Amino acid sequence: MSFKPTEHRAIFINNQSQCDQLIEDILNGLHIPAEFKYLKDLKGALFSKGALDDFIEEEEIHDQKWLTSNTEQSLKSMSSGERKKALLAYLLQSDPDYLILLNPFDNLDSESQIGLKERLIKLSKKKQILLFLSRKADLLPFISNFYFLKDKQLIPLHLVPEIENPSSYELTKPIPKPLERIPYEHSQIVQLKNVCVSYGSSQILDKVNWVIRPGEFWKLSGPNGSGKSTLLSMINGDNPKAYGQDINIFGYQKGKGESVWDLKKSMGYFTPAMIDRFKGYHSLENMIISGLFDSIGLYVKPGNVHQRLAKEWLELIGMDHKKDKYFHTLNLGEKHLIMCIRAMIKHPPLLILDEPTAGLDDKSAALVVALANKMAQESETAIIFVSHREEPLLKTQYEFQLSPAESGSLGVSIPHGTF
Repeated sequence: MSFKPTEHRAIFINNQSQCDQLIEDILNGLHIPAEFKYLKDLKGALFSKGALDDFIEEEEIHDQKWLTSNTEQSLKSMSSGERKKALLAYLLQSDPDYLILLNPFDNLDSESQIGLKERLIKLSKKKQILLFLSRKADLLPFISNFYFLKDKQLIPLHLVPEIENPSSYELTKPIPKPLERIPYEHSQIVQLKNVCVSYGSSQILDKVNWVIRPGEFWKLSGPNGSGKSTLLSMINGDNPKAYGQDINIFGYQKGKGESVWDLKKSMGYFTPAMIDRFKGYHSLENMIISGLFDSIGLYVKPGNVHQRLAKEWLELIGMDHKKDKYFHTLNLGEKHLIMCIRAMIKHPPLLILDEPTAGLDDKSAALVVALANKMAQESETAIIFVSHREEPLLKTQYEFQLSPAESGSLGVSIPHGTF
């Protein structure tokens, strides 16, 4: 099949864009906008996180190894880069005429992004590409036709859209004080000494040493598969590999009698996967207050003091007028902001923000980063911020970098400066 390279399209989206329906219409050949009519009788394939999640679910629940039939490794155990490589290879086996790419570089480290970009540039000579992207930096160089999807409306663009001035994302109000201070008198929040982790014959971490003190702001970085998730699970109490290691959390020696819940009471945590747990009719006010009780939903009647605290947090991010709206009706950027606040509302000694900007558009990502910066600057909470992307507005003091090696990833602490 032949086609003109100029038929490649980029559709810029934000967290209000309703792209799922448009993608479904294009793939099904129904209600296709005039700009994409040329695809009507062609065969398409979707490269997206949602498509990948469906394959992971099939493998986990039904033991259907569509993407990993040639290996013993499961999709869930692969790094993000390995998963996306497997998905692309699987899609190309069916020889589609065109590929729809939805935020293809999300959750990928720099090296994996470069590798995928090179692969897509080669594919662009054989396949038509429709790229849906939230971040301007993800634009592929061979695309010269641009659109913006505003809600459901497709708007042609003559130029790549400009990103708003980052100064407009500043949060001017102070962060609210906690209702009561969580007592913590130790000089260290986290101390890991010579931590080693392996799974079968695979060595993941090799003699990792890391100390986090009260009020410090850290970025945790490293390529896909370097052990970032494993390291976080050693800290947040969910990994049995932590027992028998020299790990001290909140003054507790790991495995010496503390429970997971003892640790979690003093810890705030947000990763985008948590959002799926909140599918009920939770108001924003109740979502934030539920962080005080570590519950999925609010099952006690909030008092005036709780409602006042929630109002102060919503005022900080300019969403106090939405306090009675249901959480599930928010756009993705708003959900991430609310979940970050929910994790921080108690001012825990440690806050972990695991890929809090994943899937967000440029503006929403900048708002989440601005909130993280402000919480770090105006509290005594130690914060770990995990991101594969370089977020230029992030003002961390230190970086803990995992570097893969044959014996397992090594860790190094890098100072960035002070607030």
